[in-house]
Parts: sequence; structure tokens; C-alpha cells
Amino acid sequence: MNANELEQLRKRIDRINLDILELLNERAEVAQNIGWKKEELGMKAFDPIRENESLALIIENHRGPFEVSTIKFLFKEIFKASLNLQNNHQKKEMLVSRKMQPQNTIVDINGEMIGDGSQRFIMGPCAVESYDQVKSVALAMKKQGLTLLRGGAFKPRTSPYDFQGLGERGLQILRKVGDEVGMSVISEIVSSNDVEMALPYVDVIQIGARNMQNFELLKTVGKVDKPVLLKRGLSATIEEFINAAEYIMANGNNQIILCERGIRTYEKATRNTLDISAVPILKKETHLPVIVDVTHSTGRKDLLLPTAKAALAIGADAVMAEVHPDPAVALSDSAQQMNIAEFNEFIEELKVLQKKLALV
Repeated sequence: MNANELEQLRKRIDRINLDILELLNERAEVAQNIGWKKEELGMKAFDPIRENESLALIIENHRGPFEVSTIKFLFKEIFKASLNLQNNHQKKEMLVSRKMQPQNTIVDINGEMIGDGSQRFIMGPCAVESYDQVKSVALAMKKQGLTLLRGGAFKPRTSPYDFQGLGERGLQILRKVGDEVGMSVISEIVSSNDVEMALPYVDVIQIGARNMQNFELLKTVGKVDKPVLLKRGLSATIEEFINAAEYIMANGNNQIILCERGIRTYEKATRNTLDISAVPILKKETHLPVIVDVTHSTGRKDLLLPTAKAALAIGADAVMAEVHPDPAVALSDSAQQMNIAEFNEFIEELKVLQKKLALV
């Protein structure tokens, strides 16, 4: 074979390559049309039975020098590329994403705007134990100018023998104190069956870490006209956390506050590991306000202030922490709750930091 013959063969290959490219693009257009039809019919993009039928037809008509395994590999790659085209079309942008809504969502809790650029504090006892206990904490909060009162009426605990909360009676106490002192009530609801019962008592429904992927509960609170404070699951990725929020918004409720409360890692120095980087990531990926629970993320009173400072410095919309009149006798999580004096010192130092941050 001389050089001229080689060149002619190469030109022939080039023409065939262009023919293949044209056919591939034509096939891609047909695949996109199939994808649109599937979407109209409510069908999934991937159809394994149809793919196997197509592949069998190709192998049945294969007469060339390529091994059957090579032909299978090449066409499976073509099938995969076509499926990606269909999936990219069918994939809907998430309602919670920045792409869907560039501006920040601001959650209005009786005049306290979470997500408006000002940083706020959500405080209260871990568990509601009595009227006097909640009232004393609320009065201390009021002196500091705070109005967002948290308290657990339903307490999902690791051990079935630990204090499980007062239930509806606890919600009644929170509402009574809230009305008397001028507080908005935030409390966790653990079952979709209790949501309707809780609505008259709470201003914000909290979904705890253990229920972040309780999808029926997420759907239920998505249908009510109340803000929802959604906590990140114990071992949840940020993607899973965002998808949990999407469940709520997809059911109609866009008043969602995301709460980073620490995740479970191998580290034992703290109760959980505070993923502080989640705050800017969530604020970049979603339009929802993001707060940080420093109590559950650390489980240590000596770390509440530094982690709260970190949360404010990194841009959290609020800091959540627990306060008890006498933590030593608390029925749950006594080691991590501040007493009233510690709470006052905590808030005063954070207010100083807020002023400094405002000057930056």
C-alpha cells in the first residue's frame, strides 16, 4: 500500500466519522422527543426492558469484525448519553434552590423576621417541665429583648426510659407563657397525627433531627400555614437535608428555617460535630434562612459561646441554645443547659460581637 492509498482510506474514515456524528445527533433528537413523550405520560426516563430489547436487536444484526462485547459496550454508552439527555429535561429545579428563587426567603414569626439580615436568638428549656420553669426563662429572655421561645413538649429520646415530655400539656404551658410574656412559641412535633392538635399552641413547628426524613411528617407540615424549623439529621448529608426541606416546600409551605445542629462523627469530645461550613453552603444553595443550634451540636456549656460567635461570624440568621432556671435538676440534658446568669452573660457577649460585626 502506497502513501496515496493510505491517505484515501483516512479520508474515507473521516467521512464515516462525520456520518456517525450526524446519525448520533439525529438519534439524540429522537431520544429527546421520546423523553418528552414519557414525561407527558408520567413515565420514568429509564426503561430497562426497552433498552434490553434494543441491544438484542443490535447484536442479532451484528456482522462486523468487532467483538459482541465491544458492540455492547459502545451502544450502552450511547444509551447512557441519551438517558442523560432525557433526565436533564425531566429533572425539575428544586423549589428551595437559589436558581429557582435568587432572593432570600424571610420567615415572619410574629414580627421577628428570620432571614432579613439581622441575627436573632432562639432560647428556652430543653424540655417543658412546669409553668414556673418556662415562665422564669421567658421573663429572663424578655429582659434581654428576646421573643423567640423554644421548649420541648414531645421529647424523642434514645432510651425509652428517659423523660419523654409532657405532650399536649407542655404545649399548653408554652402557649400560656407565650401569651403572658409576649413570646412566639417554637416546639417540636414528632408525629403527623399531632400536627393539627399542636397548631393552636405553636407559632413555629420544629422537626427534630430524628424526624428529618420522616417523609409523611414533612408532607403534613408542608400543608399547614405555619413556619417550620427543620433540623438536620444526625448523619444527614447536606443534600439529604436540602431534599427534606424540598418535601415541605413541594407540599405548599415555603416558610422553612434550616437548622444546623451538628452531625454524628467519630469524635467524642463533643456530643455532635458542628458542621459550621454547612451555614454558607446552605445559604448559597438555597434561599432559606439558616440557624445554628449550639447546644445540641456541642453538648457542652463551655463551648456554647465560642460556637455561637462562630455561627454569627459566618452568617447564621439566628443562634439557638437551651436555658433552664436550675440545670442540675433538669429532666433532660442537664449538662448542656445554661442557667439564667449564664444566659445573660452569653447574650451580652454576643450582642457585643453583633455590634462589632455590624462595623465590619
